[in-house]
Amino acid sequence: MVLDEIVISKAIIERFLEKLLQATDVDVAIVGGGPSGLVAAYYLASAGKKVALFERKLSLGGGMWGGGMMFNEIVVQDEAREILDVFDIRYREYQQGYYTADAVLAVTSICSQAARAGASIFNCVSVEDVMIREGRVTGLVINWSPVEMAGLHVDPLTIAAGSVIDTTGHATEVLKVIERKADMQLATPSGKLVGERSMWAEKAERLTMDNTRQICPGVYVAGMSANAAFGGPRMGPIFGGMLLSGRKVAELILASS
Repeated sequence: MVLDEIVISKAIIERFLEKLLQATDVDVAIVGGGPSGLVAAYYLASAGKKVALFERKLSLGGGMWGGGMMFNEIVVQDEAREILDVFDIRYREYQQGYYTADAVLAVTSICSQAARAGASIFNCVSVEDVMIREGRVTGLVINWSPVEMAGLHVDPLTIAAGSVIDTTGHATEVLKVIERKADMQLATPSGKLVGERSMWAEKAERLTMDNTRQICPGVYVAGMSANAAFGGPRMGPIFGGMLLSGRKVAELILASS
C-alpha cells in the first residue's frame, strides 16, 4: 500500500467536520476538560444525552495532570473512592480515609471512558461568549484558542445547547462572560461572582458538592468553578470533590430533563 498525503488530509478534515457538525446542537455543552467536566460528560453521555466538551488547552485533565506541584500523584478521600472504581483507576490506601492514584492514569482513564460513552471532545477551543434567548443561556460562542491567544480578529461559530456546564476551574470563564455581558443574576447571595478563597481542603471539598448546582437559567456550575462562583476556598491536590461534583451535576441535569 502506498500512502497518499492528500488522502490523509482529506480523512482528517472530513471526519472532524462530521464531528463538529454533530456538535452544533447538543443536549449539554461542557466548558472545561478537567476532572469534573470529564466525569460529567461520561455520566451524561452514558445516559444517552448528546454531549460536547470544549477545552481551551491542547491537553485535557486540568490540574489533575500535575498532582501536587508536579508530583503526579493525586489524593482521593474515602467518600469518592467509588468514582475511581467506576473508571477502573488503580489506587492504594495511604492511611485510613486517604487513597492515592497515579494522576496520568486517572486523567487518561476518565477521558477515555467519557469518549467511549459517546461524548464529543474538542480541544484547543475557547468559549468567548454565550447566546441568550428570553432570559436563558441557550448556547455557546466558540473560537480556536490560538486565534484568541494571537489576538486575531476572526469571527466565531455558535453551538446550541439545552444546558451548559461551567467547569473551567478557578477562572469561571463562562460565568465571567455572563456577568460582564448579560442582564442576568447569578444564584449567589449578591447575584454576582463571589470569587475563590484561600485553601482549606476540608471546607472546600464539602462546599464543592454544596455549590454544584444551576447558577442561572441554562447554566450549571461544577468543580472548582462552583467554589469560585460562590466564594468557597480552594482545595489543593485532593480530587474527590471534583469527581463527585461531576457526577452530581450530571444527575441534576438528568433529573431536570
